[in-house]
Amino acid sequence: MDYGFDEDQEVFRTEMARWADKVLAPHYQADDKAAELRRRQVTDMAEMGLTGLRIPEEYGGQDATAVIAGIAAEEVGRADFNAGYLIINTALISDIIVRNATDAQKHAWLPGIASGETVPAIMITEPGHGTDAAALALRATETADGWVLNGEKTSITLGMAADRAAVLARTGGPGARGVSAFWVDMSSPGISRTAFDDLGSRAIGRASIFFDDVAVDRDAMIGEPGGGFVSVMEGFDYSRAIIGLLCLGAAQQSLDEAMQWARDREAFGQPIGKFQGVSFPLAESATYVAGARHVCYEALWRKDNDLDHSAQAAMAKFWAPKLSVDVIHQCLLTLGHVGYSTEHKVGQRMRDVIGLEIGDGTAQVSKLVISRNLLGRSYAP
Repeated sequence: MDYGFDEDQEVFRTEMARWADKVLAPHYQADDKAAELRRRQVTDMAEMGLTGLRIPEEYGGQDATAVIAGIAAEEVGRADFNAGYLIINTALISDIIVRNATDAQKHAWLPGIASGETVPAIMITEPGHGTDAAALALRATETADGWVLNGEKTSITLGMAADRAAVLARTGGPGARGVSAFWVDMSSPGISRTAFDDLGSRAIGRASIFFDDVAVDRDAMIGEPGGGFVSVMEGFDYSRAIIGLLCLGAAQQSLDEAMQWARDREAFGQPIGKFQGVSFPLAESATYVAGARHVCYEALWRKDNDLDHSAQAAMAKFWAPKLSVDVIHQCLLTLGHVGYSTEHKVGQRMRDVIGLEIGDGTAQVSKLVISRNLLGRSYAP
């Protein structure tokens, strides 16, 4: 069993770390204050191949493994946590399109995502339906030319910036089998958006989206009628591991900074790292981060090898964000008054990572998936 990256993966990690520190890190705090996605950031990430990681080469992408996508997320998370949402969204949505769309749809939709021309969003959550996504109410009514969408989506990542969106809508009866997915042009008449004023991750433009008689063409449906819920949920299995690594990247960067502070800062005539009250919490944090990282990469490795990875991805999703918040908080305490200032990035990282304790599946749902995998469906909640 090999616990290390191979030579190509290590070269990619080193190059990604260097690039992210140079190109992304300088804008992290300014983008938070501006509270909007810079299109230049999208272009920069596209030029680095990050918006096309999981897209096949024939459609302009990198055809990268899931492990490579995880490495990219972790290193980007160290430099600019919110830039990582572009990796999550493009990887998840392009994977859904690759698995479910027709050849014509792939040729029409994927190159724009890979090039950065199209910022994509996925629209599932509604005001009355979050975790219970199979009960969503946004309605797609069939017409002679296609479909008309009416309803509201809320808490949509990149909602204010998105050019196109994979929208789940009800085309049939109740339950998951009545839900279909559509690829929607966000400039279509009848679409309006309202931004949230969030605690963290302000740069990603979380929003509510309103659909008022929005017409979409018949060929905008992704996959088969009634297959939208299943096709989208399958993609979350591995994107949750990427989310875990994004959070751990922010935690590891904070940990590195706190450890350097423990070396440099002196009290009572010696470095504060000499005191167990300072060094032991950092040792514990490093241990937990290492363990969570292995869980995330195991899920992605299993994805690349066509093995079931639902349980591992769920472990990554509930553990890594919570752990990262706890680790970053400890790092802030280690830095003391320096960390409490908004001039330091550690406080922003903590605010930002908290969002992924909520988004893309709560800890309770992840534990439900894990327990069903461990005990069997008949013996679990």
